[in-house]
Amino acid sequence: MSTVQRIVLLATAAFSTALGGAMMQAQAPAAKTLWDGIYSEAQASRGNQVFSSTCTNCHTLGAEGNRPLSGQKFWDSYAQKTVGDLFNFMQKNMPNGQGGSLSETTYADLVALVLKSNGVPAGETELVPSAVATIAIIPKDGPVALPDGTLVRTVGCLTKGGAGWTVTNATVPERTEKTGTTPADATRPLGDKTMELKFVMGRLDANAGKRMSVTGLLIGVGGADGINVSTVTRVADTCP
Repeated sequence: MSTVQRIVLLATAAFSTALGGAMMQAQAPAAKTLWDGIYSEAQASRGNQVFSSTCTNCHTLGAEGNRPLSGQKFWDSYAQKTVGDLFNFMQKNMPNGQGGSLSETTYADLVALVLKSNGVPAGETELVPSAVATIAIIPKDGPVALPDGTLVRTVGCLTKGGAGWTVTNATVPERTEKTGTTPADATRPLGDKTMELKFVMGRLDANAGKRMSVTGLLIGVGGADGINVSTVTRVADTCP
């Protein structure tokens, strides 16, 4: 085989490999969303039977009444959360005082029922917790702002504003389960928000212009009126 023939064969093989990779990438299925039918109608029906016999003393499936499981309260409670979070909460806490007393399949049926009660459509396959754990709970029209009083974390640049403090170039507030910093706070990409810091305990002057991680309770929807600060911690000396 001549040198020219070898070059042609190598070029052809490289092209075929690249083309095959591009075709595989193009044909890869899109990730499922909440609105792609992640539970079955039969599953929600089974969940309804369990709900009627086990859950009605504490909850209602409607948007009103005793501890409602649908409507705006549901969407607010699960903003920035996943189907896995919903399943885990039910499994850990329900029935009241008897968390974990039902089978995994039964908890999955109840999750299907709650989703149906919130207008999420059924599909052809059963909801399997491990398969849908990372699917975000987002309304059909798109994400909702976190409600007033949600414990959140944001990272930004500490700035003095009048008599108070703000963080500028701040990340969108993220729901958190505990106060304090995370290892990613020192390097995560910053955003374009400005968040007012309210009820700050202690002096922050030495940290002006530094990158800070802030946790606290939102004041107003989405933190429109600031954050009731729990912790404010320097995570880097330069900012942004």
